[in-house]
Amino acid sequence: MNVLLWVIVPYLCLAVFVVGHAWRYRYDKFGWTTRSSQLYEDRLLRLGSPLFHFGMLGVIGGHVIGLLVPRSWTAAVGIDDHLYHYAAVGGGLVAGVMTLVGMTILIYRRRTVGPVFSATTPMDKVMYAFLGAAIVLGMWNTIAGSVFSLGGEYNYREGVSVWYRSFLALQPDADLMAQAPIGFKLHALVAFGLFALWPFTRLVHVFSAPLGYLTRPYIVYRSRDDRPLGNAAPRRGWDQVGR
Repeated sequence: MNVLLWVIVPYLCLAVFVVGHAWRYRYDKFGWTTRSSQLYEDRLLRLGSPLFHFGMLGVIGGHVIGLLVPRSWTAAVGIDDHLYHYAAVGGGLVAGVMTLVGMTILIYRRRTVGPVFSATTPMDKVMYAFLGAAIVLGMWNTIAGSVFSLGGEYNYREGVSVWYRSFLALQPDADLMAQAPIGFKLHALVAFGLFALWPFTRLVHVFSAPLGYLTRPYIVYRSRDDRPLGNAAPRRGWDQVGR
């Protein structure tokens, strides 16, 4: 069971993530979009979207540091365990609360604004469920993992993080995840499920960047001036030529 959950399932989800994006880009380029609903409503969107997206930047940054940076590296630059955990709890909670509040506003908007709700697909609902569960479990693990670590019971930097780096190195050690608390296990499984769903949702827009704006020609805008030019009376657009 450990090999199934922490070796086979993660690699299957990673394969779906990579192949799914290649398939989506090849056969559904016009569907590679955020499916923006800003035209329907923008008051709640202006509040919830920045909270969610800036919060997610903090969440991603925290995961990069927590999972990819070994404990020995932070110790080498003078960051001890207490300082690291205080920063992890503080930064993680701020980013997590921003993300959760922003997502709550966006879900409320999507449910209460008629046109936005009509534009919501079943895959959107599944994506929101997985994303919300991952955020809630991650916030809980940020608090519980740091408290338990300071108490000497469990340190995810010696368990989950080592497993994740071994997973990326194609030498996964399933026993490391088998010893992790249930909260970390659920968070990892939900996250891998989200990665498997990713290519088939609006989340594909994460990998889009407006690089074409750097090389496209300028768009010339001309103002409309109601004052006639010259002495001749302006001709109506529907008058026939020659009459």
